[in-house]
Amino acid sequence: MIFLNRLKLPALAVIALVTIFASCEEDLTTVGSGVVGGEPFKNNKAVFDVFAYNKKIKAVATNQLPIYQLGIYDDPLYGRTEAQVTTQVLLPSANPTFGTYSQLKEETEDASVLAQIPENETIDSVYLYIPFLTNPTGDADLDGLIDELDADPLDPNSDTDGGGLTDSQEDVKGSNPLDDADDADDADFVADQFAKTFDLDSIYVDSRLYDQDIDNPTFNLKVQQSTFFMRDLDPTANFQEAQEYYSNQEFPANSFGEVLYDSSVVGPLAISSEQIALRQRDDESTEDVIESDQFSYLNPGIRVALDKDFFQENILDKEGSSELTTQANFKEFLRGLHLSVTEGGQDVMFLFNLKSASITVSYSYDSADTDGVVTQQSKKGDLVLNFMQDVFSSTTGLVTSTEGNAANTFVNELYPNEISDNLDTGENASKIYLKGGAGSFAEIKLFDDANSREAINEIKANNWIINNANLVFYVADDNLGAEPQKLYLYNKSTNASLPLSAIDATSQLAEYDGELETSSAGKGVKYTVDVTTYINSLVLDEAENVTLGLTTTPNLFFSTTRNAMLENDVEEQENNVEEELPVANTLTPLGTSLYGSEVSAADSDKKLQLEIFYTETN
Repeated sequence: MIFLNRLKLPALAVIALVTIFASCEEDLTTVGSGVVGGEPFKNNKAVFDVFAYNKKIKAVATNQLPIYQLGIYDDPLYGRTEAQVTTQVLLPSANPTFGTYSQLKEETEDASVLAQIPENETIDSVYLYIPFLTNPTGDADLDGLIDELDADPLDPNSDTDGGGLTDSQEDVKGSNPLDDADDADDADFVADQFAKTFDLDSIYVDSRLYDQDIDNPTFNLKVQQSTFFMRDLDPTANFQEAQEYYSNQEFPANSFGEVLYDSSVVGPLAISSEQIALRQRDDESTEDVIESDQFSYLNPGIRVALDKDFFQENILDKEGSSELTTQANFKEFLRGLHLSVTEGGQDVMFLFNLKSASITVSYSYDSADTDGVVTQQSKKGDLVLNFMQDVFSSTTGLVTSTEGNAANTFVNELYPNEISDNLDTGENASKIYLKGGAGSFAEIKLFDDANSREAINEIKANNWIINNANLVFYVADDNLGAEPQKLYLYNKSTNASLPLSAIDATSQLAEYDGELETSSAGKGVKYTVDVTTYINSLVLDEAENVTLGLTTTPNLFFSTTRNAMLENDVEEQENNVEEELPVANTLTPLGTSLYGSEVSAADSDKKLQLEIFYTETN
């Protein structure tokens, strides 16, 4: 039998070696088998050097993002960011018909069809709707009532309003779980006639995460016509590649024209966690039911009235014209909209899914019966315009592409000298600066600054069983706004995720997530990133010790990449090449500051290090 060799300290780049005396209740696994099952053994702990280098991002590609930012975020550390959205508008289909008959038929008199008349479609209202993001885990027991309002958030059979029906039963019935009178049987009961409250997510007010219990913010939204033509395909690539738009996109003068809505004129907007009630229209075919006494509901968000005359002139009055014949013609004609949050209210920034946003054009039109008797404006119709939408395969049902384009532009205040002077220095950082959007990220090297395998080979020669390995990043500043809840560590060479263990290969929840640990006061203390599988791949599989990338992320499942331009990348500028960065970093305005490994003696307990817990026999 070959026993495990003892550690040979001089050959390893080990800063400190701590022996932790602990009893082992399980037998040791075979050398080379990787992680020991269950709670990791921690007989020994070795600490290795980590090198971090700050990198400034000049701009990121922001078209067709999964999530967009809109608003103003004034970070106490990094300064002010204004996020705006310029987007195309899409018809529901090419060459749409408004009313009952196409424009051609309306203009063609047909004695055999007396009901076929000019319909004179006239807009009643135009509403822009942008839904807020909501917390998918905000209803833990899935009983239809958010945890904050639920008497027992973990029990769907609790009866929050005390009316006799459980919250789950009320969810099935469609009654209000916060109104005991709604529990009783009633012949006139109509389901779902109340506004539900949602747990809102990714809304920031004065650089803090929105708290619906204490915040009542107001802000100003401005919607303008965009006259800037957003190409779908890049002419410099012979129209074979998608046209990219960057966060620093400069629009020509007068690109944003007619104002379609301005809350600074009509009154500031407020944020509400309740659904938006929409009164239904009466249905002529149901004389015994008054639908206008009932409501349908939209999930919480922004819903504002846009200029009716603009949409009458540019859409309804264009029925049957070449401008509406194809989506391409329409995008060339109308160009799109520009959304911005303006001064006058509080600083509000929110994230949203542009594919879920829409414009609803409601209109009335003339109709005639079979005898040709005309009733003016008696019929109603709705036209729903989208901004971006998925295109699905007719055979597989899977998403094949995205129709529509939109750019997220960021206007960033210059960073303080304390930060800017420590970006792109090429030196091992004393502080790591991570900022979402067109902000900053870090490159990480383990064991030494040359990505060598010396320490890795020594670990292998000493037959360590690696039970657990972590990178621990301590928060370096108290002067932070809302803090990123997660970090994302990835392979910088390939821009791909690091190798996952068998139990994590489908979830990406347990590894590399760097979840924030907070103090009792709610302040961030540290992020611990589990790199066990990666370190084992270096030792057991002879994987390359690559440079790692570190960014912020609002969601680990956004693991795709986008092109980016770095501020001081000489190779990029000389060779006209672009960097790739995880799209997740683009989707958030949040930033943080972390201790690197070049720290003062006073902060030595917060020094960035690689911790490896391993087993060896005596």
